[in-house]
Amino acid sequence: MTIRERLEQAVTTPPTIFGDPVPAADGATVITVARGGGFGRPARPVGVFVIHDGRARWTPAVDTNRIAQLGEWIGLLTGVIAALALLRRPPWPDLRRR
Repeated sequence: MTIRERLEQAVTTPPTIFGDPVPAADGATVITVARGGGFGRPARPVGVFVIHDGRARWTPAVDTNRIAQLGEWIGLLTGVIAALALLRRPPWPDLRRR
């Protein structure tokens, strides 16, 4: 792998960061996982591994703020498209009195 390919890979793929194992009260071990960071950007949580009785279970992190923001953007986009449709051809010239 050339230096250029390594540099492109380092810039395009965010690193995966594994936290220190934390023992829980029930005997399980919890390991946090984050992605990103570097170049002044904070790392974004991805989820946790829970290891209990020799079995590992993955629990993904859900960012409810991001889901809510996506809903707001979809609503805003819908409103803009509806307004543009009405301004391009308003419905009232076709209305007739009977």
